[in-house]
Amino acid sequence: MPASSSVSHLLRSAAALLRALGARGSTSTRERPRPPRPAGPTAPQTARRTLPDHVGAVPIHYSPEPDGAADPGEIVWTWVPYEEDATQGKDRPVLVVGWDGPVVLGLMLTSTDHGRSAAREARKGRVWMDIGSGPWDARRRDSEVRLDRVLRLDPDSIRREGAVVDHDLFVRVTDALTELRGRA
Repeated sequence: MPASSSVSHLLRSAAALLRALGARGSTSTRERPRPPRPAGPTAPQTARRTLPDHVGAVPIHYSPEPDGAADPGEIVWTWVPYEEDATQGKDRPVLVVGWDGPVVLGLMLTSTDHGRSAAREARKGRVWMDIGSGPWDARRRDSEVRLDRVLRLDPDSIRREGAVVDHDLFVRVTDALTELRGRA
């Protein structure tokens, strides 16, 4: 077999092999391996600073506006540091309840049901309130809001608006918060 014929045969065989491998599940010959992910959750690049939680009564007012800024009555998404280790945390929805000067005040949400573990949560000082489901969760799962921990958030760390809660729900949540923390 001449050299050019051997090269041509080799190229056809390689092309057939690549087609066969592609048919077995590979979606692209351009896929690149992903870099390894860190072991635990770390703060996203938009998180500028971690602020200590708010202490005491919370200044509350309902004033959602579709202006791109975090307003009381809106659920936004942001990085929430863990209480045990502020260098780690989780991206989660937060109900904005007010402002303290230049700082946003919010209550974190979760889709975890704490009803079965209410006694254990209470022993740890955690107070949760069911708020139902809404457009802040893509899968429309029921949510709970945590009342005992008021987050202080840098407005620049908030990445997007998730939803506006109706006034009645906001009042129910903030009434429970006021009962727990007092009125500002």
